Amino acid sequence: MRCVAWWAVLLAAASLVGAWGNHTVSALTLVSETWYDDRLALVPVEFGGGDGEDAAGLRSELPCQTYSANSRSCEELNGSGSFNTTCVISSSSSLDGDLCVYGDGSVEIRPHVKIICPFRGCYITVNVSGSVRIGEHVEVIAGSVSLYAANVSLDHHSTINTTALAGEPPPQTSGTPHSLEGAGGGHGGRGASCKVSNDTNWGGDVYAWSTLDWPWSYGSMGGSMSAGQFGGYGGGRVMLRTSGFLNVDGQVLAEGGVGSLKGGGGSGGSIIIHAFKLSGNGTISAAGGNGWGGGGGGRISLDCYSIQQDLEITVHGGQSFGCAQNAGAAGTIYDSSLQTLKVSNGNFTTRTETPLLGFPMTRLWSNVLVERYAKVLVPLLWSRVQVTGQIRLLTKGSICFGLSENPISEFELVAEELLMSDSVIKVYGAFRMYVKVLLMWDSNIQIDGGAKDVVLASMLEARNLVVLRHGSVISSNTDLMVYGQGLLNLSGPGDGIKAKRLFLSLFYNIEVGPGSLVQAPLDEAVPSNLDALSRCESKTCPSELITPPDDCHVNRSLSFTLQICRVEDITVSGIVRGSIIHIHRARTVTIAKDGTISASELGCKEGIGKGKFLKYGAGGGAGHGGRGGTGIYNGMRSEGGLEYGNADLPCELGSGSGGSALSADNTAGGGLIVIGSMKWPLSRLLVYGSLNSDGESHRGTSGNSNGTFKGGVGGGSGGSILLFLQWFLLEKNSSLSASGGNGGVYGGGGGGGGRIHFHWSYIATGDEYVHIASVNGTIVSSGGSGKNDGHCGEDGTVTGKKCPKGLYGTFCTECPVGTYKNVVGSNSSLCIPCSVDSLPNRAEFIYIRGGVTELPCPYRCISDKYKMPNCYTPLEELMYTFGGPWSFSIILSLTVILLALVLSALRIKIGESDITYRATNAIHNDGCSFPFLLSGQAGQKKLRAMSTECTSWDLILSESPGISPTHLLMR
Repeated sequence: MRCVAWWAVLLAAASLVGAWGNHTVSALTLVSETWYDDRLALVPVEFGGGDGEDAAGLRSELPCQTYSANSRSCEELNGSGSFNTTCVISSSSSLDGDLCVYGDGSVEIRPHVKIICPFRGCYITVNVSGSVRIGEHVEVIAGSVSLYAANVSLDHHSTINTTALAGEPPPQTSGTPHSLEGAGGGHGGRGASCKVSNDTNWGGDVYAWSTLDWPWSYGSMGGSMSAGQFGGYGGGRVMLRTSGFLNVDGQVLAEGGVGSLKGGGGSGGSIIIHAFKLSGNGTISAAGGNGWGGGGGGRISLDCYSIQQDLEITVHGGQSFGCAQNAGAAGTIYDSSLQTLKVSNGNFTTRTETPLLGFPMTRLWSNVLVERYAKVLVPLLWSRVQVTGQIRLLTKGSICFGLSENPISEFELVAEELLMSDSVIKVYGAFRMYVKVLLMWDSNIQIDGGAKDVVLASMLEARNLVVLRHGSVISSNTDLMVYGQGLLNLSGPGDGIKAKRLFLSLFYNIEVGPGSLVQAPLDEAVPSNLDALSRCESKTCPSELITPPDDCHVNRSLSFTLQICRVEDITVSGIVRGSIIHIHRARTVTIAKDGTISASELGCKEGIGKGKFLKYGAGGGAGHGGRGGTGIYNGMRSEGGLEYGNADLPCELGSGSGGSALSADNTAGGGLIVIGSMKWPLSRLLVYGSLNSDGESHRGTSGNSNGTFKGGVGGGSGGSILLFLQWFLLEKNSSLSASGGNGGVYGGGGGGGGRIHFHWSYIATGDEYVHIASVNGTIVSSGGSGKNDGHCGEDGTVTGKKCPKGLYGTFCTECPVGTYKNVVGSNSSLCIPCSVDSLPNRAEFIYIRGGVTELPCPYRCISDKYKMPNCYTPLEELMYTFGGPWSFSIILSLTVILLALVLSALRIKIGESDITYRATNAIHNDGCSFPFLLSGQAGQKKLRAMSTECTSWDLILSESPGISPTHLLMR
């Protein structure tokens, strides 16, 4: 935030300068009339005219310190007035020696006037208290020009020009090439050399590095291609110092001279600008001169409170006639107020570097900018580049640390931000980077540790953010560590991080975008080197893969080539590829639809299970989780490799075909992928894409020197995938694979399948059980197919941790309904069917959370109308309560009979208490009596009449409950 605020202040100040730049010089003069009596007191103590010069050396070169030092009067310069008031110069002058002007007034040079001192090293110094105005089309030409005033203004098309008028460069410098190659001269940047066989690949070398903040050295002459042909001369010196405003609408030049077709260009000179506000639309240049080899750029120092951005300030190298793509190297621009070093080559392509020979450690610079095809070299064996702000590389800019012929150096880069756009950082040796933000756009960081393992691992630490976009790549042919505490983002196609061994750790998130790549080893051809490692012949698991250390650190004794450690969430939409991949102390790993984590074809070329190979026959496939297939060609058989490893804890690499050690046709086995550890299992693994460690298939044809074909090479065996996790998702159309490779044409045997193992960290049981996996994709460890008569490799293994009681299978699912499991294990045969003898007829076995762990197996009735536990109807429940149907029938019959008897007795008793007997003829008085004494037709009529009468009585009794039969009879 402080950096943003500082840049905001600078932009606001620059806008004010742009607004004020249209005022006249007289108006500017009113802003600041105060000037120092001793103007040379402003010269800094560290000022020097070359390597090792001090302030005393500067004062000796600036004679205009008193009035008596004046070499010309105003009139002698064809002017009017005086230097103590205002001197107006209206006519041109050609000087035959140095010019010194000292006074308390002002100087104005009218348009089209020329003041020329055409001798190399000739100086013009104007030291006045007022202002200096240089009108339009004015030319001030000398070897060294110094203006000291309250305000200075250069109008349009005016020029202060010291091009090719340099005096002698500092002693004991090598700015001028000594070889007859026509190379360019050097100063702020090296001169270019067009000689192809040149070992150094540059012309004149750099000098005056220690005074780049206040440069006062002449440029150097370009080289020659013969004793009689010379290159262009070096650029001169310009110093413009004001206490107020400096407005440049013209040109301030200290460029190197142009060479010929047989001579190199001269190097740029030195320019010092000191002002409160620098504005205008002009040019300030200390560029190198053109020539057969272009000259190197010079040095410019700026010490201004604000600078208008419309100014063009350049120190680019000169163009090379002999090699158009290799211009001279860029010089340096140092901004003292911002403590910023800028190296820019003006979009001229070059192979020539600008050496930076050291960096301040006490008063740190704020920023370093390398841009527009500039190539910076830090050649020291050990160097620390440290700034408090940004290091920016833009538009084909590059920084090279170390020397390619001796890559044993160690370098440190420390900054708040490292910003790269279309640029390169090249390191020969070990690299340490400590920044808060690393942003790369179409850029590369290349680390070359040499062929020998003599350098330490490189470490890149970006505490807050790492973003690679638009084809950016970080690569190393040695060990590389990338640390951070925030986000690591590889955005899209072409982005990548590659190393011989790679460690990514301590980030909160890692995002591998579509088309991007994270890979170790650096080159896919490197896996052949794994045969030299003990891992290819070892039959034991390395302890660091099963129980790795808590801290993430680099140790060359560790087995893995790619480790991602202590990262909360990892999202893979691109490719993560390695021989031995270990993801440790992560929380969630998500493989998106187009994403891949792969160790396929990166295992051993031979190994424990290598297939056999006959010189004129076919090769057998390699073995691992299953035997390799037999190779058959022309009746000759080559047996496949043997099975090896532990299905319940696989940690071996897949084996290769085992052909000739020098043959490029050999196939490799799959690698090893370990996710999580016993102590730190992964919380969730979500696979929407692919996770594989397949063996290599032989894709070519094999031939003999006489043009005939020989038998095909066998396929490599599948590798190992070992997963320590809590929950697993394999979505539809996704895959988890450790398959063997296919055999080559003409009878090659297929490679055996690899091994896949799920080691679940916690398996809940009983009512707490939850599914630990959701598998809708494919899990494959099949053997590879053989070609022609060659046999297929055997299938590998897919296993899981032993399941507790009630659960079975690789993913510890509940035993099927109707079975129980009362032992620990994963085989489906351990789920024993429940006995149906104890199951009621109307019952069925039911699902129990966590599976059934003991007898009896739980069940339920098939309908709610049946009652547990015997699933009877209510009647059946009653019947079986009394001993069954027969017993219940007997009891029921006896109960009915007894009840009938009781009811009959009660009726009789009630009837006797309600009827009163009379001494009348029963037949005549009982109207409802049966006609026992009648017979024939008369009897039948009597019966019908009695029936009707009795029915009427019954109706009356039913409708009149208060009337008793006795009362009716009495009535």
